[in-house]
Amino acid sequence: MFDTIQNTWLFAAGSAAALTALIHTFVGGPEVAGPLLRAKDIPNTPKYVNYYCWHLVTITLFAMAIGLIWASVDQTQTGLAWMWTIIAVLFMAWSIALVVWKRQNPFFMPQWAFFAVVSGLAVAGLLG
Repeated sequence: MFDTIQNTWLFAAGSAAALTALIHTFVGGPEVAGPLLRAKDIPNTPKYVNYYCWHLVTITLFAMAIGLIWASVDQTQTGLAWMWTIIAVLFMAWSIALVVWKRQNPFFMPQWAFFAVVSGLAVAGLLG
């Protein structure tokens, strides 16, 4: 597969997205989703809607990784690369906005940094 990579920047962006997905799943899951499910002071409906959204993010992150890696080996998939790049940029922007708006410590909500890496690599792959 490595000899078929046409765009190393997009491959790096897809790899960064895959690493983000793994960190989200195996580090964030126990740190965020676990306590959410154990919380006794949150009614079931908002608790399980948030848990559902957690899994939607997981699926999205793995799809982003697959889409960017696919675009790195198939030059006809530029539209796919643009779609995932725009989504990564929007996720980064929303994360930064949320940190600022809610006055959170940016190191306790590091999503912006993960999406900044994916965004930067993907933009380099698309514009470079």
